[in-house]
Amino acid sequence: MNQIPVATWSCLQDARILDLSQLLPGPHAALALSQLGADVIKVEQPGGDTLRAMGHNAFAQLNHGKRCISLDLKTGEGRSAFLALAREADAVIEGFRPGVMDRLGLGYDALRAENPRIVMCSISGFGQTGPYAADAGHDLNYLALAGYWAVPAQVEDTVARPRVRVSDYAAAAYASLSLAVAIMSARQSGRGQHLDVSIHDAILAWTAGAAWTAKCAIDVGTGTPGVMPDNDIFETADGRHLVLGIMENKFWLSLRDRLGAEHPELLLPQYESRPQRQQRKGEVHAMLKRIFASRPLAAWEAVFEGTDVPFSPILNAAELFDDPHVQARRVIRALDDGTCMAARFPVKFSAGLGDIPARVASIGQDNEAVIPASGWPRRDSLT
Repeated sequence: MNQIPVATWSCLQDARILDLSQLLPGPHAALALSQLGADVIKVEQPGGDTLRAMGHNAFAQLNHGKRCISLDLKTGEGRSAFLALAREADAVIEGFRPGVMDRLGLGYDALRAENPRIVMCSISGFGQTGPYAADAGHDLNYLALAGYWAVPAQVEDTVARPRVRVSDYAAAAYASLSLAVAIMSARQSGRGQHLDVSIHDAILAWTAGAAWTAKCAIDVGTGTPGVMPDNDIFETADGRHLVLGIMENKFWLSLRDRLGAEHPELLLPQYESRPQRQQRKGEVHAMLKRIFASRPLAAWEAVFEGTDVPFSPILNAAELFDDPHVQARRVIRALDDGTCMAARFPVKFSAGLGDIPARVASIGQDNEAVIPASGWPRRDSLT
């Protein structure tokens, strides 16, 4: 099995980031930067990140490899300790509602007074300004208000909850990208800045294009071009599901050639081209739904093996981590005591990108090593 290459150098290798955030967006952004070489210190309240209450696995996924300290920022001692760390840091990530950091005496103005080149990244539901800025919310709220369900997606369209926190991950991706740029810019200019990351803005940046298309075709509903009857999810005879990713017409022709002998309705001339099928969305979808309900998933896997049809079984959690492609790409690794699996950084660097430590720290585990003014511990002290 190929070994994970060790990076010889990263432009973020000596970047120091204080992660004050909780739950998903901020910790995921900080994790990505850690995987890219930055040195991340997670600063928790005395009771710890709220994510710890959701179980070891939930916390470990987003916070492995980070040193963890505990500070009560409502006390003078806690604030002084944090400001001392901020003097030597490149960035601070926080996820409080707008105004909280200022009330704690740790807003951007206070931080840059201590360290002019510091970057502060504030991740909030609706941003630091605007009529919704002070409103409470979580992933589903931002999806609802950013048009996620305004985009028709299927012939038999339903409003259903996404399986992962899509808007949180969108915000984390934009936050980590922006932090990398802002940190490098501050090193060149000597001046930091305040990044205002709105989770709602982030997911709106993803939904806006498709939502505008839907708005322009609001009278046709699922008649919009993005709804394709042969690019969808279908249930099989054993209650499992498969997906077809047919967009280009050549894939329809491959499907038709593979199944046409047994299902001659696929060969009808009115289904030959994409425009023809788009005009008959209901009947095409019903036809495919009926065909795929006739056999169990394993039988369909055998039918499509070796073909050029974009067919995939929908894997369950028990199957996912043993999938041969996942294994070959080494996307997943074991953490801590081996009871938890987590994803590596998903981009392969030809120059190498080594693993961050697999350790999952307890609340305040690194207070003694990190907080003293003697400096920051070496990354290898975690291993």
